[in-house]
Amino acid sequence: MKNVTPFLMFQKGDAEEAMNFYTSIIEDSQITSIVRYGAGEDGPEGTVYQATFNLKGQEFMCIDSYIKHTFEFTPSFSIYINCDTEEELDDLYGKLVENGQELMPIGDYGFSKKFGWVNDRFGISWQINLPQE
Repeated sequence: MKNVTPFLMFQKGDAEEAMNFYTSIIEDSQITSIVRYGAGEDGPEGTVYQATFNLKGQEFMCIDSYIKHTFEFTPSFSIYINCDTEEELDDLYGKLVENGQELMPIGDYGFSKKFGWVNDRFGISWQINLPQE
C-alpha cells in the first residue's frame, strides 16, 4: 500500500471552486493537479475529471461526478483542524460557516479551549479545534 488519501466527490460541478476556496483560507495549501473533461467526454466539458490538492501537507483527491447519486456528503466524516490561536480558529470558522450550516457553535465543550463544527457551503464537514495547552 502506497498511501491513503481522502476522496471528495462533488455532484454540482463545484470541485474546482471548493479547492480554490480551501487552499485560499488554509495557508501552506495548494492545488497540485487538475484534469478536466474535454469536449465529447462523459462529463460536462471543463468540469473536474480528477484533481488533487493539499491542505497543510494532507493530500486530497476530488472529482465532479457527472453521475447523480442519492447521497451527499455527511458530517459523519469531517476534516479536523487543530488551530494555533483563537484568532486563527475564529477566522477559519467564520469563513467556513459562511453560506453553510453551523453544527456546533464555537464554544468550550470541555475537551479543548475552543471548538466549532460546521458544514461549509459545499457540504463538507469541518471540526475546528483549539487544543488545551
